[in-house]
Amino acid sequence: MAAIKKEAPAALPGQPGYWAEACKHLARKDRVMKRLIPQYGDAMLQSRGDAFATLARSVVGQQISVKAAQSVWDRFAALPPAMTPAEVLRLRVDDMRAAGLSARKVEYLVDLALHFDGGKLGPERWPEMDDEAIIGELVAIRGIGRWTAEMFLMFHLLRPNVLPLDDVGLIRGISQNYFSGEPVSRSDAREVAQAWRPWASVATWYIWRSLDPLPVNY
Repeated sequence: MAAIKKEAPAALPGQPGYWAEACKHLARKDRVMKRLIPQYGDAMLQSRGDAFATLARSVVGQQISVKAAQSVWDRFAALPPAMTPAEVLRLRVDDMRAAGLSARKVEYLVDLALHFDGGKLGPERWPEMDDEAIIGELVAIRGIGRWTAEMFLMFHLLRPNVLPLDDVGLIRGISQNYFSGEPVSRSDAREVAQAWRPWASVATWYIWRSLDPLPVNY
């Protein structure tokens, strides 16, 4: 009697449908991934389904630790009745600063809200656009650089092959997992990531998890 092939569980809303395929590929191609992937069970990238909130979280998280970013975000998110562009534009600057946001991040969040509220962005077109085209659109907003745009590609659009070389955690994780803690250059990281194609987003997520048991989420 032929063995019954076990189907991978269907992805839930907000989860990437490619995760099981990506994990199989990465475990086959990369010794570190083969070790890391089984440690985290069924956990995976998750999209909150809210483009504005995802970008706002990324702005809040710039240049601070995951733990600090979550703390500031929790205080900031408690200010408006809903995390929408229009409600953020109604907030007082002093209240936003009291939540732990720097003056510059307040400016960035206001500019982000203005772009959404004024219809300057085209979220309805993003699913059909390639990664670099979306990055180009997003970096026109004050305070959104390539790293923030890449976090958006990964955590909102669930793009599978994003390699955020400006991410400190990724570089540190590659150093620890592949180079015994020795300093790593962007070139070194890019070389390691050759084996991750076309699933660099998935491999990056596992590298982050190797540093912090709490999953990164934006």
